Amino acid sequence: MSTSYSLTRFPRCLTVFGIVTLFMSGCSTTAKNTTSASTLSSEPTDAAIERYIRAHPEVIEQSLQEMEAKREAEQKERQKVALKTKQDELLHDPLSPVSGNLKGEITVVEFYDYRCGFCKRAAPAVTELQKVDPRVRVVYKDFPILGEPSELAAKAALASQSQGKHQAFHEALLASHADMTKESILKIAEKTGLNAKRLEADMADPKWKGVIAKNRALARELGISGTPGFIVGNELVPGALDLNGLKELIARAGYGK
Repeated sequence: MSTSYSLTRFPRCLTVFGIVTLFMSGCSTTAKNTTSASTLSSEPTDAAIERYIRAHPEVIEQSLQEMEAKREAEQKERQKVALKTKQDELLHDPLSPVSGNLKGEITVVEFYDYRCGFCKRAAPAVTELQKVDPRVRVVYKDFPILGEPSELAAKAALASQSQGKHQAFHEALLASHADMTKESILKIAEKTGLNAKRLEADMADPKWKGVIAKNRALARELGISGTPGFIVGNELVPGALDLNGLKELIARAGYGK
């Protein structure tokens, strides 16, 4: 079962088609480059290839599995390098909101979208983690991938920092099932104790667009294509996590109790 919204999905059938096409075109090219008629007749034909694939469909499955394993290994290696080189951006960007123990030894970084149902599902666990583990510091990376309303909510949340109520507003936005229109966002802001008029003015600051663009670039480098995504140290987990999942992530990153 999927636990995150993703930007990219590739149909499996296209991959199969690509493998078969590559295999067949390679054989076909070999045949074209052979000048001897007797050699030509001994080369596998398209029909022979088709018969072989029909008789041994497991070849396609094995090729897919090997290709997917190679792709995953390469992605994990790129991710590992990016996590090491991007620690400063992840942990110490002055425009990224922070909550929990601001001097905590454990930093949990979350990439999220306010309209993402999986992010909403994980939100209570993130809140609870900060209550049960005083070592935890949470860094919020706004990563709106579900359209303009998501970006509008992200700008509002970022702008709320100037009024000192980001965490409460952030949690209220994730708890809401309203459409993320400016009107609904400002209503949520008022209920959270924010000055809605001031927030509306602060949302217009172009620097928030720059913060979001920077987060998107960072997500690309880390191989994050969906929300939510959680990072502790050099460990990255895509998808919604419950409280136990977050604790396990912290443990895998090398932090004992």
